[in-house]
Amino acid sequence: MSETRTGGGDADIIDELSAYLDILSSGTRLRILKLLEKRPMDTTSLSRETETSYENTKKHLDRLLSIGVIRKEAGIGRETSKGVHPVWEYSLVPGSLERIVRTLGIFSNLRITGVDRALDERLTRVQGGVSGTLLGSSPIAVVLGGKEDGRAFTLRDGDASVGRRDPARPDAATPGRDIVLDDSYQGVTRVTRPHGRIRVGTGVTFSDCGSTGGSSVNGRRLRPKEEVPLRNGDILELGQGGSGAKLVLAIPPSLDSAGRAGAGGKEEQAGKPRPA
Repeated sequence: MSETRTGGGDADIIDELSAYLDILSSGTRLRILKLLEKRPMDTTSLSRETETSYENTKKHLDRLLSIGVIRKEAGIGRETSKGVHPVWEYSLVPGSLERIVRTLGIFSNLRITGVDRALDERLTRVQGGVSGTLLGSSPIAVVLGGKEDGRAFTLRDGDASVGRRDPARPDAATPGRDIVLDDSYQGVTRVTRPHGRIRVGTGVTFSDCGSTGGSSVNGRRLRPKEEVPLRNGDILELGQGGSGAKLVLAIPPSLDSAGRAGAGGKEEQAGKPRPA
């Protein structure tokens, strides 16, 4: 994995990341996002559901608006004795949860030197909070780059084949279970072989099935048939170069903890250093 050193020109990036983490470190804001995932709501309704004052709820909404994950539009309020009045309704921007996972995954995999380690620790905590509050009990894999950038796959218990679509056998993959990527990812082996498998049990693991282009986790090349544990924020690379595909993993704390416990030194295995 390449190392990123911060200089004067990177200060803005670090400051913006710190502000981004500050916004997402609030449990109340994460609960608001979870509520808005279900339906649009006004400030009064959100205040009631989160048991937060109207004024503080409005401040939370303003912070979420500032990073573009929610939007604000005029709606029709409940009818009262004085008639119907317009209200401001808030809703989740489509794909915003996936973009949060994507953003956190990218930064967590940059080995930034010259920065206080506290920033990396904050990033890890925010990733855990996002996974635990927003994703429920199922891990997800989000595509990084290429035609399907931002597409999310929910991972079910058991094995999921990972690979490129096979037009000759369109029914070979199991919908809702297997990860089937667009044909534009030419460096990925077709799912009928497949390129690799993700297994969800007490933890989450990946194994390369002897693919032509190979696989890497956080930049560490895997041996054919090698099975490695995955943890929250890991980046799985299928194939090499621009024709390959990258997936960032968002794993709930329960499965993430199980994966770390069974890793036997997973940081070294997967090539991803973590704070001591």
